[in-house]
Amino acid sequence: MALKEAFDKLTEYGDKFFAQLFTKIIVAVVILLIGFIIGRIIGRLIYKFLHEVELNNILKKAGIKTPLEKTISNFAKYFIYFISVIWALNEMGLTTTILNMILAAALILIIVSILLGIKDFIPNLISGFLIYNKSIIKEGDKIKIDKLEGKVVNISFIETQIKTKKGDIIHIPNSTITKKEVIVKK
Repeated sequence: MALKEAFDKLTEYGDKFFAQLFTKIIVAVVILLIGFIIGRIIGRLIYKFLHEVELNNILKKAGIKTPLEKTISNFAKYFIYFISVIWALNEMGLTTTILNMILAAALILIIVSILLGIKDFIPNLISGFLIYNKSIIKEGDKIKIDKLEGKVVNISFIETQIKTKKGDIIHIPNSTITKKEVIVKK
């Protein structure tokens, strides 16, 4: 008898749990559908209003070529989408978990972007220090790197500027100078 009572309580608890979960999922889906419909409608209304006001034409006359009508309407639409997704997640009790995951992904994306942005900067900076400290080349030197010949016009920590015989100014990253064979003609 005790086993049957335990099984009955377990199935009763399971039925309650899944009924509540199913209700939460249905409510979340309805919130998403309504939010997406409202977002699309409001996005279109804002676009029509801004188009009637001729915002893009006004901005073109002011010298701004960005199509703000579409940008503003898309921002409003996606903002409403975002709010409806947050509301649906909150209804299911997953808001903090999902937002923490999104925040972590955004931070990783920012860190990777920064690292990719400076991946060439650091070797050029180190090479710039080497060029300055070892006086490999100086301003006024005539140098040849691969097939490029010219006079060194400026040396900075990141790049070296060379003026060719034709008068062109070539910017060479300092890491290239330290990696390649450089012939200095004084």
